[in-house]
Amino acid sequence: MVDPILYAVVGLVVGVLIGFTGVGGGSLMTPILVFGFGQSPLIAVGTDLVFAATTKLFATTSFGYQRRVDWRIVGRLAVGSLPSAAAVIVWFWLTPRAGPVVNHVVLRALAAMLVVTACGLLLQNRLQRVGWQLGPAALERAERYKPALTIATGALLGAAVTLTSVGAGALGVVALLYLYPLRLTPDRLIATDIAHALPVTIIAGLGHAALGHVNVEALGFLLLGSIPGVLFAARTTTRLPQTVIRTLIAVMLIVVATRVGLS
Repeated sequence: MVDPILYAVVGLVVGVLIGFTGVGGGSLMTPILVFGFGQSPLIAVGTDLVFAATTKLFATTSFGYQRRVDWRIVGRLAVGSLPSAAAVIVWFWLTPRAGPVVNHVVLRALAAMLVVTACGLLLQNRLQRVGWQLGPAALERAERYKPALTIATGALLGAAVTLTSVGAGALGVVALLYLYPLRLTPDRLIATDIAHALPVTIIAGLGHAALGHVNVEALGFLLLGSIPGVLFAARTTTRLPQTVIRTLIAVMLIVVATRVGLS
């Protein structure tokens, strides 16, 4: 039985976090659906991906209107992420009778991604300082490798997101900080990360939906809360103390990862 108010409140909170930090979709929603609402790992991942795609559509529209998205970087990431997302969907399609095994793999991958995501959040400022210390000259010399590195990063993110629904937010932010420390201001960083996550979650979400991995009723109530939340956050993101929010989310992810790993 779906509790409309509870699902809507959870959607609101996660939507606000997505708009403020680029983080919160799979990192929080999938564990909440599994351990808070009793959904199976595959249903949780599929439902969260469609939820994230819809929520990030509204966020990307808002950020794009404000001209805060670096579309060249988004394009480079998408070249790697979309094929890898499709490849994982094909794997799910080829293993329709291995439900328990797939659920086990998804849970273990989810735990690992949560820990990596938490570490990425905690080290985000340090990575940005490392990029700044390299200096403009070193960064200019490395520029020739950035397209290939960005595409490779996109491929890893696409596979991770489709398998666990985690990675597009925090890991994408950390990767962009390392690759483009001087090019992206904090607000443009979040906007670009969310804009890239949109096509990945659309492809992955549609694939999971086609395989029957979506709880449509729960999805509707989650979106009822998340859409106003993400629109509000997208308008006010530059006023938020990012370090405090990232630290709190990182601690929460480590706790959740421990719970997932012990299940």
